[in-house]
Order: sequence, then C-alpha cells, then structure tokens
Amino acid sequence: MPHQFFYIESLSPLYEAVQTAGLFADSKLFVDCIPKYDAATIVAHYNNEKGNASFSLKDFVQQHFEVPVTPESHYSSANKTITEHLAALWDELKRTPDHEGGTLIPMPNEYIVPGGRFREIYYWDSYFTMLGLQVSQRTDLIEHMLDNFAYLINEVGFIPNGNRTYYLGRSQPPFFALMVQLLAEEKGEPVFKKYLPALEKEYAFWMQGAALLSATHPANEHTVLSGTDILNRYWDSKPQPRPEAYEEDMHIAAAAKNEPGKTFTHIRAAAESGWDFSSRWFGDHKNMHTIQTSDLVPVDLNCLLLFMEQLLMQIHEQQNNQERATAMKAAMEKRRLAIQQYCWNEKEGCFFDYNFVTGKQEIHFNLSTVFPLFFTMATAEQSKRIASLLEEKFLQAGGLITTLYNTGQQWDAPNGWAPLQWMAYKGLMNYGHITLAQSVKQRWMQNCEKVFAATGKMMEKYNVMDTSTNAGGGEYPNQDGFGWTNGVYLKMQRE
Repeated sequence: MPHQFFYIESLSPLYEAVQTAGLFADSKLFVDCIPKYDAATIVAHYNNEKGNASFSLKDFVQQHFEVPVTPESHYSSANKTITEHLAALWDELKRTPDHEGGTLIPMPNEYIVPGGRFREIYYWDSYFTMLGLQVSQRTDLIEHMLDNFAYLINEVGFIPNGNRTYYLGRSQPPFFALMVQLLAEEKGEPVFKKYLPALEKEYAFWMQGAALLSATHPANEHTVLSGTDILNRYWDSKPQPRPEAYEEDMHIAAAAKNEPGKTFTHIRAAAESGWDFSSRWFGDHKNMHTIQTSDLVPVDLNCLLLFMEQLLMQIHEQQNNQERATAMKAAMEKRRLAIQQYCWNEKEGCFFDYNFVTGKQEIHFNLSTVFPLFFTMATAEQSKRIASLLEEKFLQAGGLITTLYNTGQQWDAPNGWAPLQWMAYKGLMNYGHITLAQSVKQRWMQNCEKVFAATGKMMEKYNVMDTSTNAGGGEYPNQDGFGWTNGVYLKMQRE
C-alpha cells in the first residue's frame, strides 16, 4: 500500500466531530476537503483549541482545509439538442491527471467523472460511460480509463469503489472484463494481451480466501462455500462506519440487532454492490437496520464473475495457455450450474439472491434477474418467464422500475437507473424478446428526453412510474451530469 496516501481517519477525533456536527449538508463534502497542513499538525491544533470558549468548529475547518468547489465552467446546454449536449458534455466531465492531495488517489491518465457530488472516477459507472464514449468515437478516453483501472489494480491490488482512500475497503460490481472487451471491439485482439495481467489480478482479488473455505468456515472475504460450490458475495474489509456517511451509518448501527461492526460491513457491502441502498439487502425488505448484504450470494455479481472466467478462458486459449484455459473453463461451468441451482426459482420464474446463512433464497423481486439474460446463461424457457415478469410487473411509463418495493431507498420503486435499463434491454434482445426490449428502450429514452427538455440536464436516476416527477430517495439529492445516463442514452440511440 503506497505510504503517501492520505486517510481521513488520520484526523480523528476531529473527523468524527465534523461528521457528527452537521456542518455540511452532504457528509461527503468534508472527506473530499484538502488539508492545508499534515494531519498531525491539524489534530494538534484542534486538541489545543477545541476547549476555548470562542472555538468555532466551522471556522477551524475553513482555516485548515480547502473545501471542494465545482470546476468553473461556461458550459450551457441551452439551444442544444440532447445529442449535441451529450457530445459536448464529455469534455465537461473529463478530469486530467491530478495531484491535488487529500483523499483523492491520483491517476496517471484523464478520466470521466459521473458529475455533481461525484468528483472522482467510479468503477461500475465507468463501463456504462464508456458505451457512450464508444458511440462518440472517444476510444482514447476509453483506453485512458482502462489504463487507470489497471494502474489501480497494480497499485492497491484491486479496483476500488472510486479513486478515494476512504473507498479502499471495497470494490464495486466487477465490470473491468466488459471494459476490456469493449475496447477490443475498437482496437482488436492486442487489447486482450495488454490487460491480461490486470484481469488475472482482478479475478484473484475476488477469489481471495477461497482456499480457506470449509463447512465450518463457509465465508471468507468475497468468497462463499455452498455445498461444494464456490460463489461470491459483496464484502468490505473495514468494519467501521463509512467516512463519507459517518453519522448516517452510526444511526443505522444503533437501531440494528447485530453488533455494530457487522452492521457496518453489511452497509459497506451494499455500497460495493452499487445498489446503495435497496430493500434487496434488508432482512425484512423494508428497513435499513435489518441490512444483511454479506449474507447473500447476489445473482448479478456471480454473473459478472462468470463473464470474467469466460473472458480469461478465451484469452488463455488465444495465448495457447491450455492449462489456465482449462481451469477457467471448469470454474465457469461450475459457477453456471451453481447460479442455476441456488438462484433460479421455478415457481416465481425469477432469479433471486441466495442467503447462505439461512440456506434459502431471498424472495425479493428486482432487476438483478436480467443479468443471466445479459450474459446468456439463462435457458430460453427462463428468458420467457423473466420477460413476462418484466412486462407484467416492472415495465412503467418511463422504463423499468428497479424493484417492486417503495421504501424511500433510491434503488427501489419508483426509480429507474440507466445501467439496469441497458442490461435488461440487451438481455431481452439476446433471447429474441424484441418487442419488449424496444419498449423498454423507447420508454427510457423518452423519459430522459422529457427531463432534458424541462431542465437541460441528464440525471443520475429517474422516476419511471410518474415521469412528471423527479426521482428522489437516498442519502443525497438527485445528481445531474451524468456519466452513465449519457452513455446508455447514446448507445441506445445508436442501436
């Protein structure tokens, strides 16, 4: 681990004081601040001054930190069509290699940020952003971002949630293999050879600890043993509150039955899933304090790892490394059967997450059921059942709802999200459900167009049930920008 990284925890007890004082409307703002002095000096000043009658925490922060500001821009979407706006927006969302300090992990190449409060690169967002960069013929940017991810894999051992030190306990849905495939569509086979070492390290990260699994120790890091099958879960190595949501996490832990460390791990694991937050992860499917993310074997994560195994197998075959190709093929086949065995529910016609602690499926209807269609590992009959479920229960005026539950969480009804619209659309197309796929695409694009006409902005998420209302829910307001929405819209428009 490079020693020059700055960790917000090094500012304790100042860090906890700021995060519980409600100084900023958004908890993420302080952890993105840039310290003007080293941590030890700031903490010493704080300890000396905090007892003074005239002490102001707000003034202290202003004196000792640079608060992040949105980069100055003279950009306006006025008088632009949505397509012109999206083509121009890439340069607005582009960040150059930075050494600005604080919690930001510097990158060697330029990259696209999602927008709004998200001032850094995000792992799974980037794949959907790249779909749009491909349409805009910005192959250079796709390659720069892939090089950044390969750099992170080599530097810290994996791709973190985002390039911030407070994200170093966890990753995000592993889309790196799909990014490599996307770039190979543009630049050919040498791409596979170039990124093979990084792909192998990424796979090793997700499979770390698998050798230590046993019937008495069925879960270790990201790996889980069910019967004789090794599957994966979301997990985070730090059983503490998230610095970027410190007070929120403390409240949840106080209400939970689990001991705090376990609750923090479940919260962080849900953040790793990208679905932060959704009733999908809650034991009672309603309340955050029943969160149980790391007890579940998620459908989507295991489909992504299946694809990684498949791609590794193909690359090793190209390189005539028969031994490694055979190992990957065996792992892939075993995982395919295990997903079917543990996650498919014949009665409901849906893939569900599997709770390895209770030994039962979580009967919770959500869009992760489209991942087996996207990765063509469902049967034709399963695809029909899922298509009719989507049409009957999920399809709304503005696209597909994320889950069938309205809890106030942002990854629940009435919200729809670009990455899941794309996975569903492609999954349905893969199995010949053309009419439904086109309907999903058209409704989603019209929703984006309607909001753009009213606001001149592309949003992080959309209300798909009532397209006259903005999306809400979650820990922060709806953000504009927005990397993955732009990417999916452009790719759908091109299809």
